Parts: sequence; structure tokens; C-alpha cells
Amino acid sequence: MTDISSLRDQVVVLTKEVGKFIFQEASNFDVSKLEHKGLNNLVSYVDKEAELRLVAGLEKLIPEAGFITEEETKTEQAEEFNWIIDPLDGTTNFIHGLPVYSVSIALMQRDELMIGVVYDITRDECYHAVKGGGAFCNDRKISVSDAPTLGDSLIATGFPYYSFDAMQKYLQVMGAFMQGCHGVRRLGSAALDLAYVAAGKFEGYFEFNINSYDVAGGALLVQEAGGQVTDFRGGKDYVFGRQICVSNNPTVQQEMLKLIEPFWKE
Repeated sequence: MTDISSLRDQVVVLTKEVGKFIFQEASNFDVSKLEHKGLNNLVSYVDKEAELRLVAGLEKLIPEAGFITEEETKTEQAEEFNWIIDPLDGTTNFIHGLPVYSVSIALMQRDELMIGVVYDITRDECYHAVKGGGAFCNDRKISVSDAPTLGDSLIATGFPYYSFDAMQKYLQVMGAFMQGCHGVRRLGSAALDLAYVAAGKFEGYFEFNINSYDVAGGALLVQEAGGQVTDFRGGKDYVFGRQICVSNNPTVQQEMLKLIEPFWKE
């Protein structure tokens, strides 16, 4: 495999190329071609074509690598290297013309995140990181906010759009956050929520029933920008455990986990 930083640069180029395709399709999107994977779980031909293009490009970079993809155009996983891809994170926003959607790519070596790339398509801002190399937005190094406490923080989250069995306790969690911070925001793209924590725009983000391809790229961004990333129990099962809590510093992280814990007994 080539040098990890060089590999990241090639992933950035590929991500921007695919992002350009998505942006062009947004202006003349054909709603009649929408598909439903489940309740409120939408997919378009743009998602699928974007994923095909990403897979084709990434296969050339590490031929032996496996894939974890949202649209399952490629599903074979490998023992050592796996690409984790969300070709269009924020599909519902995209369909409705709301300019908040992204491409998210991560490279995992066994159980370690090595590369994270999140492309904020409509703003032409590409967030990227390699393990141990810091986090960047385009060519500018980024870091998490210096807000000291949860009371000084703006927090992002995601709302359940199916699997509503946990909705009531999630509303209780949100209520606790609404009373304990500057505000709670729901953008509709988990990858961008994480990128924005890394860039200091949010101080924290939490969500449950979330998938690996939604969070893998952004999780590394937050870590490399100096932030904290755990599951709801403060553990490390945040890529595949379907729940994630991130923040700008250990104090805010513990305050967030303390708010979540009373309502999230498992």
C-alpha cells in the first residue's frame, strides 16, 4: 500500500469528483426515480451511481481492500483493510433541495480508523484526516472548539425516522440537552455533524440507531482535531455499535454522557 498521506490525497480527489456529480444532479433531480428501502428511508439513482463511482476508484487504490457500503453495491469485507462508504449522507435533504448533504469515506485497518474524508458538497469544503496527522478542511488545519462546558456548547443530534420504539426516551434525552446547553440542532447529515464538531462549529454530537458508514469518516476527524469519541457508555464501540457521542473536550464529554445515562439503560 502507498504512503497513507498520499492515499488520503487520492481519496480527496475522488471524493470531490463524485461530489461534483452529485451537485450537478441536484439541479435536475428526477423525483420519480426515488426508491424506498423502508419507512422514511429513501434512496435515489444518485446515491447508487455515486457509490459505484466511489467503489470503482477506491478499488484501484487498494485492490485487496473490502467494502462496507450503504447501498450495498459492494459488500465483500476483507480481513485487514476495509473502506466504509456513505455516497450521499443526507439523501432526504438532497431530495428536497436542502443544501446539507455530504460524501463520507473512511479506511479502517482491522479495528483502527486510518483515513477519514467528509465532503460538504454544496459548500465545497472537504474535511480530511489521517491517523496521527491532524484534521483539515481543504488546506486549513482545524481543531475543536475551546468552549469549556456543556453550558457553553451548541450540540447536534439526529432524529429517529424509523424504528420508533426508542423515540420516547430519545425525546427525554433531547429535553435534558435543551435545558443544559446553548441549543440542539438537527442538520440531517451525521457526517457533517461530526465534521462540524471537528471544525469547532458544534461542541458535541450524539445519535443512536446510526450506521458505520454514517460516522466512520467523521469520527476520525473529531479525534484528529482534538475531540472525544465514545459510545453512550463511554466505550469504544462507536463505529459498529449504532450509537455515538462526541465532544470537544473530556469535560463536555462526561457532561453529555451523564445526561444520556439516566434515560438510556441497556
